[in-house]
Amino acid sequence: MKILLKNAMVITMNEKREVYREGSILIEDDKITKVGHFDFPDDCDEIMDCKGRTIMPSFVNTHTHTSQQLARGLADDVDLLTWLHDRIWPYESNMTEEDSYISTLLFCVEQIKAGCTSIAEPGGQFVSGMAKAIAQAGIRGKLAKSVMDCGDGLPGPWQHTTEEELAIQEEDLKKFHNTADGRVKVWFGIRTIFNATDELLLRTKELADKYGVGVHMHIAEAKAEVEYAKATRGATTVAHLNDLDFLDKNIMAAHAVWLTNEEVEMFREHEVKVSHNPASAMRVLGFAKIPRMLREGICVTIGTDGTPTNNRMNMVDEMWVTSLIHKGWRLEPDVVKAEEILAMATINGAKAVGEEDLYGSLEVGKKADLIIINPNSSADMIPVHDPIANLVTSMHSTNIECTMCNGRWLMKNRVLLTLDEEAILREGREHAKAICERGGILLPDRFPMQ
Repeated sequence: MKILLKNAMVITMNEKREVYREGSILIEDDKITKVGHFDFPDDCDEIMDCKGRTIMPSFVNTHTHTSQQLARGLADDVDLLTWLHDRIWPYESNMTEEDSYISTLLFCVEQIKAGCTSIAEPGGQFVSGMAKAIAQAGIRGKLAKSVMDCGDGLPGPWQHTTEEELAIQEEDLKKFHNTADGRVKVWFGIRTIFNATDELLLRTKELADKYGVGVHMHIAEAKAEVEYAKATRGATTVAHLNDLDFLDKNIMAAHAVWLTNEEVEMFREHEVKVSHNPASAMRVLGFAKIPRMLREGICVTIGTDGTPTNNRMNMVDEMWVTSLIHKGWRLEPDVVKAEEILAMATINGAKAVGEEDLYGSLEVGKKADLIIINPNSSADMIPVHDPIANLVTSMHSTNIECTMCNGRWLMKNRVLLTLDEEAILREGREHAKAICERGGILLPDRFPMQ
């Protein structure tokens, strides 16, 4: 297939951050072959006039729980321990492989409609279910199992030895890594230092290096976690990981809220990648030192986290929240600028998952992963004085008309092409109800039902 997208505002996110006001993109099979101003070929299979539209790279969601999609609304307005022990653990531990598949399909519906085509999953229960759904949806996924080899109160199905956890992950990697035309990849996961022995940490890093993949871990997520690390390991989470020689360029540190300035420097020195989850962090975690990390040259990205901590699995919303919170808590209106946020959601995300040579920007030779935005489809984005700031602070996911991954349309004119949205919504409701019944999860009535 040869596809021509012409007459658009093209925001490349390349190294020079070039923008073409009346630009075009030529796509051949799965790759971009021309960008900018060029003579149009006569043998195109599809020509789309994108006048009045904006084309940019699709989003990369670097920390999101696909298996938690069916848990939306289960844990609102509760403290962290109630969230974990009474809601999330009973939910996740009662999931089946089919539940994981349906949950991930529902997740993919939301991602595609919000312009995201690449995700990093820090740990679900069934990599098999996740991989099947990601392959079917047509997006990219770095998938990991939720891995724990210690900790109080773990549900029975999660009580595994270090050897068992490592063996399961190796088996998942051998089965699913580099499947679906390379769109599905398997990483190693570690849930948190609360639930990981030093042996698990060290051997996980060894295996990740052996297979050339990443390690996804919640790091310095909460104040209680840092205090726990000091009490049990003699140092804060990041300092302890540094002492173990665990920190490295293939580590994805999710949240990274409770870092000292010295620990930020440790991240910079070891090229650790950070997934900033602003909406999730605003619940109970705190304010990450994102402005400082950016100044230090750390690769900072954006993630949505899971539905029980955010409810909105939408990278458009995360960009907007990111644009506000750091200005607010620092009282600096010029901190974390729109162009930095757009990079965090695109090219930085691709770099963090080790695939910046494949996507994250619109450049010749890269994969055709992109979205088409119509700022004129509603009043929300009009007028457009600053096209970059407009995307970050004014856009809604409904302004995204088309989503493409690997040169294939996943959504056109707001209609999904790879998934049966209506059927998935129906199955999602059914599976969510069944999981809650099996897990005995009861939610209080906020208002008397008549």
